Amino acid sequence: MSEFFASRKGIILAGGIIGILASLLQYLGNPPNMGICVACMERDIAGAIGLHRADIVQYIRPEIIGFVLGAFLSSLIFREHKPRGGSAPMIRFFLGIFAMIGALVFLGCPWRALLRLAGGDGNAIVGILGLTTGIIGGVTFLKNGYNLGRSHSQKSLSGWIFPALMLGLFLMLVFRIEFYAGGPIFFSVKGPGAMHAPIWISITAGILIGVVAQRSRFCTMGAIRDVLLIRDYHLISGVGTLLIAAFGLNMILGQFHPGFEGQPIAHTDHVWNFLGMTLSGLAFVLAGGCPGRQLFLAGEGDMDAGIFALGMIIGAGIAHNFALASSPKGVAAFGPAAVITGLIFCLIIGFTMRDKMNT
Repeated sequence: MSEFFASRKGIILAGGIIGILASLLQYLGNPPNMGICVACMERDIAGAIGLHRADIVQYIRPEIIGFVLGAFLSSLIFREHKPRGGSAPMIRFFLGIFAMIGALVFLGCPWRALLRLAGGDGNAIVGILGLTTGIIGGVTFLKNGYNLGRSHSQKSLSGWIFPALMLGLFLMLVFRIEFYAGGPIFFSVKGPGAMHAPIWISITAGILIGVVAQRSRFCTMGAIRDVLLIRDYHLISGVGTLLIAAFGLNMILGQFHPGFEGQPIAHTDHVWNFLGMTLSGLAFVLAGGCPGRQLFLAGEGDMDAGIFALGMIIGAGIAHNFALASSPKGVAAFGPAAVITGLIFCLIIGFTMRDKMNT
Protein backbone atom coordinates (compact mmCIF):
# COMPACT_ATOMS: atom_id res chain seq x y z
CA MET A 1 0.00 0.00 0.00
CA SER A 2 2.90 2.34 0.73
CA GLU A 3 3.94 2.13 -2.93
CA PHE A 4 0.74 1.16 -4.74
CA PHE A 5 -1.11 4.47 -4.44
CA ALA A 6 1.88 6.32 -5.88
CA SER A 7 1.40 4.38 -9.13
CA ARG A 8 -0.95 5.14 -12.01
CA LYS A 9 -3.21 2.27 -10.94
CA GLY A 10 -3.19 3.65 -7.41
CA ILE A 11 -4.32 7.17 -8.34
CA ILE A 12 -7.01 5.71 -10.61
CA LEU A 13 -8.27 3.54 -7.76
CA ALA A 14 -8.23 6.54 -5.41
CA GLY A 15 -10.32 8.58 -7.85
CA GLY A 16 -12.74 5.69 -8.28
CA ILE A 17 -13.15 5.30 -4.52
CA ILE A 18 -13.82 9.01 -4.07
CA GLY A 19 -16.33 9.12 -6.94
CA ILE A 20 -18.24 6.08 -5.68
CA LEU A 21 -18.32 7.28 -2.07
CA ALA A 22 -19.48 10.75 -3.12
CA SER A 23 -22.37 9.30 -5.10
CA LEU A 24 -23.28 6.94 -2.26
CA LEU A 25 -23.20 9.73 0.32
CA GLN A 26 -25.67 11.66 -1.81
CA TYR A 27 -27.88 8.59 -2.08
CA LEU A 28 -27.72 8.11 1.70
CA GLY A 29 -28.80 11.65 2.51
CA ASN A 30 -26.28 14.31 1.54
CA PRO A 31 -27.63 17.15 -0.64
CA PRO A 32 -28.12 16.48 -4.38
CA ASN A 33 -24.94 16.72 -6.47
CA MET A 34 -23.11 17.40 -3.21
CA GLY A 35 -22.07 14.02 -1.91
CA ILE A 36 -18.76 15.75 -1.22
CA CYS A 37 -18.06 19.47 -1.52
CA VAL A 38 -15.20 20.72 0.60
CA ALA A 39 -16.24 24.37 0.31
CA CYS A 40 -19.93 23.72 1.00
CA MET A 41 -19.15 21.41 3.90
CA GLU A 42 -16.74 23.89 5.46
CA ARG A 43 -19.45 26.52 4.98
CA ASP A 44 -21.86 24.31 6.93
CA ILE A 45 -19.29 23.89 9.70
CA ALA A 46 -18.84 27.68 9.85
CA GLY A 47 -22.58 28.01 10.33
CA ALA A 48 -22.73 25.30 12.96
CA ILE A 49 -20.21 27.12 15.17
CA GLY A 50 -21.95 30.46 14.68
CA LEU A 51 -19.69 32.20 12.20
CA HIS A 52 -22.77 32.91 10.10
CA ARG A 53 -26.51 32.69 10.77
CA ALA A 54 -27.84 31.31 7.48
CA ASP A 55 -29.98 28.70 9.20
CA ILE A 56 -30.31 26.40 6.17
CA VAL A 57 -26.58 25.68 5.97
CA GLN A 58 -25.49 24.78 9.50
CA TYR A 59 -24.13 21.32 10.25
CA ILE A 60 -20.79 19.87 11.38
CA ARG A 61 -19.94 17.75 8.37
CA PRO A 62 -18.17 14.51 9.42
CA GLU A 63 -16.63 14.10 5.96
CA ILE A 64 -14.34 17.11 6.48
CA ILE A 65 -13.29 15.78 9.87
CA GLY A 66 -12.65 12.37 8.32
CA PHE A 67 -10.45 13.86 5.60
CA VAL A 68 -8.12 15.33 8.19
CA LEU A 69 -8.14 12.38 10.59
CA GLY A 70 -7.69 9.85 7.77
CA ALA A 71 -4.69 11.74 6.40
CA PHE A 72 -3.35 12.13 9.94
CA LEU A 73 -3.56 8.40 10.70
CA SER A 74 -2.13 7.47 7.30
CA SER A 75 0.81 9.84 7.67
CA LEU A 76 1.57 8.46 11.14
CA ILE A 77 1.40 4.84 9.98
CA PHE A 78 3.65 5.47 6.97
CA ARG A 79 5.96 7.85 8.84
CA GLU A 80 5.11 10.87 6.74
CA HIS A 81 3.77 13.06 9.53
CA LYS A 82 6.10 16.04 9.38
CA PRO A 83 5.03 19.16 11.28
CA ARG A 84 6.04 22.20 9.25
CA GLY A 85 4.96 25.77 8.63
CA GLY A 86 5.96 29.40 8.37
CA SER A 87 5.49 29.96 4.65
CA ALA A 88 3.61 33.27 4.39
CA PRO A 89 0.76 32.23 6.72
CA MET A 90 -1.15 35.54 6.50
CA ILE A 91 -1.16 35.43 2.69
CA ARG A 92 -2.36 31.83 2.77
CA PHE A 93 -5.12 32.79 5.20
CA PHE A 94 -6.49 35.44 2.83
CA LEU A 95 -6.07 33.15 -0.16
CA GLY A 96 -8.31 30.74 1.74
CA ILE A 97 -10.88 33.47 2.34
CA PHE A 98 -11.02 34.46 -1.32
CA ALA A 99 -10.98 30.86 -2.53
CA MET A 100 -14.11 30.27 -0.43
CA ILE A 101 -15.81 33.43 -1.67
CA GLY A 102 -15.23 32.38 -5.28
CA ALA A 103 -16.52 28.89 -4.56
CA LEU A 104 -19.67 30.18 -2.87
CA VAL A 105 -20.41 32.51 -5.78
CA PHE A 106 -20.28 29.43 -8.03
CA LEU A 107 -21.82 27.22 -5.30
CA GLY A 108 -19.19 24.53 -5.13
CA CYS A 109 -15.49 23.71 -4.98
CA PRO A 110 -13.63 21.77 -7.72
CA TRP A 111 -14.84 18.50 -6.16
CA ARG A 112 -18.47 19.59 -6.38
CA ALA A 113 -17.97 20.99 -9.88
CA LEU A 114 -17.02 17.47 -10.98
CA LEU A 115 -19.90 15.91 -9.04
CA ARG A 116 -22.38 18.43 -10.40
CA LEU A 117 -21.24 17.46 -13.89
CA ALA A 118 -21.52 13.78 -13.00
CA GLY A 119 -25.09 14.48 -11.89
CA GLY A 120 -25.97 16.18 -15.18
CA ASP A 121 -25.64 19.86 -14.19
CA GLY A 122 -24.49 21.66 -17.32
CA ASN A 123 -23.64 24.79 -15.32
CA ALA A 124 -20.68 22.86 -13.93
CA ILE A 125 -19.04 23.02 -17.36
CA VAL A 126 -18.84 26.80 -17.05
CA GLY A 127 -17.41 26.46 -13.55
CA ILE A 128 -14.77 23.97 -14.66
CA LEU A 129 -13.77 26.27 -17.52
CA GLY A 130 -13.42 29.10 -15.00
CA LEU A 131 -11.40 26.87 -12.67
CA THR A 132 -9.08 25.95 -15.55
CA THR A 133 -8.67 29.62 -16.47
CA GLY A 134 -7.68 30.48 -12.90
CA ILE A 135 -5.22 27.60 -12.83
CA ILE A 136 -3.70 28.77 -16.12
CA GLY A 137 -3.17 32.17 -14.52
CA GLY A 138 -1.57 30.57 -11.49
CA VAL A 139 0.69 28.39 -13.63
CA THR A 140 1.85 31.53 -15.45
CA PHE A 141 2.92 33.00 -12.11
CA LEU A 142 4.69 29.74 -11.18
CA LYS A 143 6.64 29.83 -14.44
CA ASN A 144 7.74 33.38 -13.62
CA GLY A 145 9.16 32.62 -10.19
CA TYR A 146 6.14 32.85 -7.88
CA ASN A 147 7.05 31.47 -4.46
CA LEU A 148 5.63 32.02 -0.97
CA GLY A 149 8.87 30.86 0.60
CA ARG A 150 9.94 27.68 2.33
CA SER A 151 8.17 26.15 5.27
CA HIS A 152 10.28 25.04 8.21
CA SER A 153 10.18 22.06 10.52
CA GLN A 154 8.20 22.61 13.71
CA LYS A 155 7.90 20.86 17.06
CA SER A 156 6.05 17.56 16.90
CA LEU A 157 3.05 18.80 18.89
CA SER A 158 2.36 21.49 16.31
CA GLY A 159 1.22 18.92 13.77
CA TRP A 160 -1.38 17.50 16.16
CA ILE A 161 -3.32 20.74 16.68
CA PHE A 162 -5.42 20.72 13.51
CA PRO A 163 -6.42 17.04 13.84
CA ALA A 164 -7.26 17.73 17.51
CA LEU A 165 -9.52 20.58 16.40
CA MET A 166 -11.32 18.22 14.03
CA LEU A 167 -11.72 15.62 16.76
CA GLY A 168 -13.21 18.29 19.01
CA LEU A 169 -15.74 19.20 16.32
CA PHE A 170 -16.66 15.55 15.93
CA LEU A 171 -17.35 15.21 19.63
CA MET A 172 -19.57 18.30 19.47
CA LEU A 173 -21.47 16.70 16.60
CA VAL A 174 -21.92 13.32 18.27
CA PHE A 175 -23.05 14.74 21.61
CA ARG A 176 -25.02 17.66 20.10
CA ILE A 177 -23.51 20.09 22.56
CA GLU A 178 -25.43 23.33 23.09
CA PHE A 179 -23.39 25.95 24.90
CA TYR A 180 -26.38 28.08 25.84
CA ALA A 181 -30.07 28.20 25.00
CA GLY A 182 -30.49 29.10 21.36
CA GLY A 183 -26.73 29.20 20.83
CA PRO A 184 -24.15 27.06 19.10
CA ILE A 185 -23.73 24.38 18.13
CA PHE A 186 -26.39 25.16 15.45
CA PHE A 187 -28.05 22.46 13.36
CA SER A 188 -30.24 23.21 10.35
CA VAL A 189 -33.77 21.84 10.44
CA LYS A 190 -34.43 22.60 6.77
CA GLY A 191 -32.48 23.16 3.58
CA PRO A 192 -29.12 21.62 2.57
CA GLY A 193 -27.76 21.73 6.11
CA ALA A 194 -30.52 19.38 7.27
CA MET A 195 -29.64 16.85 4.55
CA HIS A 196 -26.91 14.45 5.55
CA ALA A 197 -25.95 10.81 5.50
CA PRO A 198 -25.75 8.98 8.86
CA ILE A 199 -22.88 10.29 10.98
CA TRP A 200 -20.93 7.05 11.23
CA ILE A 201 -21.17 6.36 7.51
CA SER A 202 -20.01 9.91 6.75
CA ILE A 203 -17.04 9.82 9.13
CA THR A 204 -16.00 6.38 7.85
CA ALA A 205 -16.19 7.54 4.23
CA GLY A 206 -14.22 10.67 5.11
CA ILE A 207 -11.48 8.72 6.87
CA LEU A 208 -11.19 6.29 3.95
CA ILE A 209 -10.91 9.17 1.49
CA GLY A 210 -8.36 10.84 3.76
CA VAL A 211 -6.21 7.71 3.75
CA VAL A 212 -6.30 7.05 -0.01
CA ALA A 213 -5.89 10.73 -0.89
CA GLN A 214 -2.94 11.12 1.47
CA ARG A 215 -1.26 8.07 -0.02
CA SER A 216 -1.99 9.03 -3.65
CA ARG A 217 -1.50 12.84 -3.30
CA PHE A 218 -4.92 13.30 -4.91
CA CYS A 219 -5.60 16.92 -5.87
CA THR A 220 -8.14 18.28 -8.34
CA MET A 221 -6.33 21.58 -8.89
CA GLY A 222 -2.94 19.87 -8.99
CA ALA A 223 -4.16 17.56 -11.73
CA ILE A 224 -4.87 20.45 -14.11
CA ARG A 225 -1.76 22.35 -12.96
CA ASP A 226 0.53 19.38 -13.68
CA VAL A 227 -0.89 18.92 -17.17
CA LEU A 228 -0.34 22.59 -17.98
CA LEU A 229 3.01 23.02 -16.23
CA ILE A 230 4.92 19.79 -16.84
CA ARG A 231 2.65 17.71 -19.12
CA ASP A 232 2.20 15.14 -16.35
CA TYR A 233 -1.07 13.19 -16.59
CA HIS A 234 -0.74 11.17 -13.40
CA LEU A 235 -3.14 13.13 -11.17
CA ILE A 236 -5.60 13.91 -13.96
CA SER A 237 -6.18 10.18 -14.45
CA GLY A 238 -7.48 10.02 -10.88
CA VAL A 239 -9.71 13.06 -11.34
CA GLY A 240 -11.09 11.60 -14.57
CA THR A 241 -11.85 8.33 -12.80
CA LEU A 242 -13.69 10.23 -10.04
CA LEU A 243 -15.93 11.80 -12.67
CA ILE A 244 -16.56 8.52 -14.48
CA ALA A 245 -17.22 6.55 -11.29
CA ALA A 246 -19.64 9.14 -9.92
CA PHE A 247 -21.43 9.40 -13.26
CA GLY A 248 -21.78 5.62 -13.57
CA LEU A 249 -23.16 5.16 -10.07
CA ASN A 250 -25.46 8.18 -10.46
CA MET A 251 -26.94 6.50 -13.53
CA ILE A 252 -27.51 3.29 -11.59
CA LEU A 253 -29.04 5.10 -8.60
CA GLY A 254 -31.21 7.44 -10.66
CA GLN A 255 -29.26 10.53 -9.64
CA PHE A 256 -28.38 11.74 -13.16
CA HIS A 257 -30.62 14.60 -14.34
CA PRO A 258 -29.13 16.47 -17.31
CA GLY A 259 -29.77 20.14 -17.99
CA PHE A 260 -28.99 23.70 -16.98
CA GLU A 261 -32.24 24.89 -15.43
CA GLY A 262 -33.56 23.75 -12.09
CA GLN A 263 -30.39 21.98 -10.96
CA PRO A 264 -30.11 21.50 -7.19
CA ILE A 265 -28.24 24.17 -5.23
CA ALA A 266 -27.08 25.87 -8.43
CA HIS A 267 -27.78 28.96 -10.51
CA THR A 268 -27.44 29.77 -14.20
CA ASP A 269 -25.52 33.07 -14.13
CA HIS A 270 -22.71 31.86 -16.36
CA VAL A 271 -20.56 34.99 -16.06
CA TRP A 272 -20.24 34.72 -12.28
CA ASN A 273 -20.12 30.94 -12.31
CA PHE A 274 -17.06 31.33 -14.53
CA LEU A 275 -15.43 34.20 -12.65
CA GLY A 276 -16.15 32.74 -9.21
CA MET A 277 -14.30 29.57 -10.09
CA THR A 278 -11.58 31.55 -11.84
CA LEU A 279 -10.90 33.24 -8.52
CA SER A 280 -10.91 29.92 -6.67
CA GLY A 281 -8.63 28.23 -9.20
CA LEU A 282 -6.12 31.07 -9.04
CA ALA A 283 -6.16 31.08 -5.22
CA PHE A 284 -5.69 27.30 -5.10
CA VAL A 285 -2.59 27.46 -7.30
CA LEU A 286 -1.09 30.32 -5.33
CA ALA A 287 -1.70 28.38 -2.10
CA GLY A 288 -0.41 25.07 -3.50
CA GLY A 289 -3.45 22.80 -3.49
CA CYS A 290 -7.20 22.40 -3.90
CA PRO A 291 -9.38 22.57 -0.75
CA GLY A 292 -9.33 18.80 -0.29
CA ARG A 293 -5.57 18.62 -0.68
CA GLN A 294 -5.14 21.40 1.88
CA LEU A 295 -7.07 19.31 4.43
CA PHE A 296 -4.98 16.23 3.68
CA LEU A 297 -1.77 18.25 4.06
CA ALA A 298 -3.05 19.70 7.33
CA GLY A 299 -3.55 16.15 8.54
CA GLU A 300 0.08 15.40 7.66
CA GLY A 301 1.23 18.27 9.87
CA ASP A 302 1.37 21.12 7.34
CA MET A 303 0.30 24.14 9.39
CA ASP A 304 0.34 26.41 6.34
CA ALA A 305 -2.33 24.20 4.77
CA GLY A 306 -4.23 24.33 8.06
CA ILE A 307 -4.12 28.14 7.95
CA PHE A 308 -5.54 28.06 4.41
CA ALA A 309 -8.35 25.72 5.53
CA LEU A 310 -9.17 28.01 8.45
CA GLY A 311 -9.20 30.92 6.00
CA MET A 312 -11.80 29.08 3.95
CA ILE A 313 -13.98 28.50 7.02
CA ILE A 314 -13.72 32.16 8.04
CA GLY A 315 -14.37 33.11 4.41
CA ALA A 316 -17.63 31.16 4.51
CA GLY A 317 -18.75 33.21 7.49
CA ILE A 318 -17.82 36.43 5.71
CA ALA A 319 -19.58 35.33 2.51
CA HIS A 320 -22.89 34.67 4.26
CA ASN A 321 -22.73 37.59 6.69
CA PHE A 322 -22.01 40.15 3.98
CA ALA A 323 -24.31 38.94 1.17
CA LEU A 324 -21.55 37.49 -1.01
CA ALA A 325 -22.70 33.86 -1.31
CA SER A 326 -25.00 32.89 -4.17
CA SER A 327 -28.19 30.88 -3.87
CA PRO A 328 -30.34 28.95 -6.37
CA LYS A 329 -32.06 32.31 -7.03
CA GLY A 330 -28.82 33.75 -8.39
CA VAL A 331 -25.74 35.75 -7.44
CA ALA A 332 -25.97 37.76 -4.21
CA ALA A 333 -25.84 41.56 -4.14
CA PHE A 334 -22.18 41.95 -3.26
CA GLY A 335 -20.83 38.69 -4.70
CA PRO A 336 -19.49 40.19 -7.94
CA ALA A 337 -17.63 42.97 -6.10
CA ALA A 338 -16.05 40.40 -3.78
CA VAL A 339 -14.93 38.25 -6.72
CA ILE A 340 -13.31 41.24 -8.43
CA THR A 341 -11.62 42.22 -5.15
CA GLY A 342 -10.35 38.66 -4.74
CA LEU A 343 -8.97 38.56 -8.27
CA ILE A 344 -7.13 41.84 -7.69
CA PHE A 345 -5.71 40.50 -4.42
CA CYS A 346 -4.51 37.29 -6.08
CA LEU A 347 -2.96 39.18 -8.99
CA ILE A 348 -1.07 41.44 -6.60
CA ILE A 349 0.21 38.40 -4.69
CA GLY A 350 1.14 36.64 -7.93
CA PHE A 351 3.09 39.58 -9.30
CA THR A 352 4.85 40.57 -6.08
CA MET A 353 5.72 37.23 -4.47
CA ARG A 354 8.35 36.25 -7.03
CA ASP A 355 11.92 35.17 -6.45
CA LYS A 356 13.04 37.10 -9.50
CA MET A 357 12.04 40.36 -7.87
CA ASN A 358 14.44 39.72 -5.03
CA THR A 359 17.49 39.03 -7.14
